[in-house]
Amino acid sequence: MTKYVLPDLQYDYGALEPEISGRVMELHHDKHHRAYVEGANKAMEQLFDARSRDDFAQIGSLERALAFNVSGHVLHSIFWQNLTPDSSGRPSGPLSAALDRDFTSFELFKQQMIKTASTIMGSGWAALVYDPLTRGLGTIQIHDHQSEVTQAGIPLLVIDAWEHAYYLQYQNEKAKFFEALWSLWNWQDVEARYEMVQRLDLGLPGTVERAGAASPEVPVTH
Repeated sequence: MTKYVLPDLQYDYGALEPEISGRVMELHHDKHHRAYVEGANKAMEQLFDARSRDDFAQIGSLERALAFNVSGHVLHSIFWQNLTPDSSGRPSGPLSAALDRDFTSFELFKQQMIKTASTIMGSGWAALVYDPLTRGLGTIQIHDHQSEVTQAGIPLLVIDAWEHAYYLQYQNEKAKFFEALWSLWNWQDVEARYEMVQRLDLGLPGTVERAGAASPEVPVTH
């Protein structure tokens, strides 16, 4: 049976200070993220048990629990790798060009991401996503960890907008937390994700037409 595992951080708890305190990082990673991992494994065990008994009376609640916890696990795992104490400040190469193409400029992309995070109603995430249908970049709001997700969008960079990510340090001024993250982004990580996802083809021809130009040629794998 598949078992989800809490990944180690690639830096010390205090490495992202002063933007993110060591205590917040410790609680966020060791308590909150761990709870999603444990919840995902529990849901998997219950799903396997239901299948072994041919009893799917609770399948709806089990699927919801699995989606919530696995999505929380994945998003947090991306978030940790998106952060670094040695940020380059800005992306480069193909990712930089794609941001200019799809958002007009890096500054407008930054403003859109911060506003996307700041206007989430309740708990959730903001994400920079790659859409393999349009071969373009966009931003989305993810409510909780999985609700109202654009199905084709693949997260490249995420902002945790749950209160546990910032409240101990920033209280009700969450926009300051979202702004502070821009001195911590690991653009090498985001650039590597962008390079990888461009190889994805959903095999859905005729489902999108990009205005102004043909879709860029990219390697395709099936």
